[in-house]
Amino acid sequence: MQPLKISLVQGATRWHDPAGNRGYYSSLVAPLAGHTDLVVLPETFTSGFSNEAIHSAETMEGATVAWLKEQAASLDAAFTGSVQLRAGEGDASDKVFNRLLFVTPDGRVRHYDKRHLFRYADEHRRYAAGRERLIVEWRGWRICPLVCYDLRFPVFSRNRHDDARGFEYDLVLFVANWPSARAHAWRTLLRARAIENLAYCAGLNRVGVDGNGLPYSGDSAVLDFLGQTMADLGAQEQTVTVSLDSAALAAFREKFPAWMDADAFELR
Repeated sequence: MQPLKISLVQGATRWHDPAGNRGYYSSLVAPLAGHTDLVVLPETFTSGFSNEAIHSAETMEGATVAWLKEQAASLDAAFTGSVQLRAGEGDASDKVFNRLLFVTPDGRVRHYDKRHLFRYADEHRRYAAGRERLIVEWRGWRICPLVCYDLRFPVFSRNRHDDARGFEYDLVLFVANWPSARAHAWRTLLRARAIENLAYCAGLNRVGVDGNGLPYSGDSAVLDFLGQTMADLGAQEQTVTVSLDSAALAAFREKFPAWMDADAFELR
């Protein structure tokens, strides 16, 4: 398995401005062409984290999904990040999800709907919750992409192992709008998720101040399977690319097989 180059795009998302945000993030990712395998954008990167953005939620046939396909094809890299999307069938046809999209250069789109909605900000009153976790395979790597508040729930992100398939994932990543008031929790929990799951962990947060006056300190990071920092983006707008080493990961899992003593469970 080849190394995976992952790029964290820590930007200051514009408030309720999908077209402006697509243009803004286009300028930030353009230099990455030919230099990355996976581009990570923040949670709700077209609007900021806003309950009112529900009124302008797009569909899977909308401009943002088309833009992600164009960017993935242009950079020959996968793109991921979340947006508010109206989706569903039958009774669920009018529900809006905080939907993480994982888009590859061939135009394939996979998605994960945020399971843990942020009750503290009433997200659960406006948006529908997802149920199923997503594991994607990309360039030989198994990746589990999750959204913001999911970081606080370790059972849902648990990296299980069986003899037939091995580990469920090699990299767990979180896209977020995580305010600076809770930065210590963000940093601590990212490290915990890496250590307990014997996997690389990446967390991508935004910077700046949103339309509700909340400041964001970024603190995006890539951590190895020991919880050691490979990249720390601090509080400024920037893009950083990190190469993940599959051989080092496999060697550590073999040397320290904590997974063999893990508890079996089923998530309902």
